[in-house]
Amino acid sequence: MSKFNIIVLAAVLVIAVVTSFTFFTIDETEQGVIIQLGEYVRTVKEPGLHMKIPFYQDIKRFEKRLLRYDAAPVEFLTRDKKTLVVDVYARFRIVDPLIFLKSMQGDMNIALGRLDTVISSSLREAVASHDQSDIITEKREPIMKEVAIDTRERTRKFGIEIHDVRIKRTDFPREIAESIYARMRAERERISKRYRSEGAEEQLKIKAKTDKEAAILIAEAKRKSETLRGIGDGESIKIYADAYKQDPEFYSFLKSLQIYRESMTEGTKVILSADSSLFQYLENPKPGKP
Repeated sequence: MSKFNIIVLAAVLVIAVVTSFTFFTIDETEQGVIIQLGEYVRTVKEPGLHMKIPFYQDIKRFEKRLLRYDAAPVEFLTRDKKTLVVDVYARFRIVDPLIFLKSMQGDMNIALGRLDTVISSSLREAVASHDQSDIITEKREPIMKEVAIDTRERTRKFGIEIHDVRIKRTDFPREIAESIYARMRAERERISKRYRSEGAEEQLKIKAKTDKEAAILIAEAKRKSETLRGIGDGESIKIYADAYKQDPEFYSFLKSLQIYRESMTEGTKVILSADSSLFQYLENPKPGKP
């Protein structure tokens, strides 16, 4: 490689290095602060390609998007002297990167530590000025709005804007929660026993009513059947009487045959006297005649 080519290659490398340190891009989710020898130069919030003096100026990048802070659950004392474990989260964004850089040294961990202190302090004051029932019911929404407004004022000096502060969960301390859960279980068991006893009582009422209706229906059916049977027996007796009047001899013969059929089966042995009226038609088809 000739000396000229080496010079050209070196020039290209120098230009490339200088260009990389001169131009920089800001994403739509970012914002930056240009620092020159530790001194503030300007703030860059518009996304796109930008310039700075190479090797002399530096760019500090910060998030522009909405960020989330999750606090650890903390015990607070309410106005009615009851302890609650409150778990909250907050959403915030960096609105002034220069103030954030100066107050937090551009360190997000430091910022989260400051947020934890401010939010805990504001939440403690809010909880202490309200009863337990206010915190665990729908009344806590305006309380949390007050907390958000208060923390927003307190964190403005950090270049941070609090969007909202919300409660994820409220609970009782473990030793209190266990006794409360035990009382809740006992109450639920008492209610379930009451429901079971009421159900058993209702079952007995329904069964008694059903048995009574069934007994009435059966009695009515028996009454009707006895009435119909009486009517039938009367009709039967009348028919038998009419038949007997028409031919008493033939009627006696048929009745004897009926008795034979109903009283004797195959292999039946009957011992009767010779003059028994049962066998009169077997001995003499015409009774009364020798």
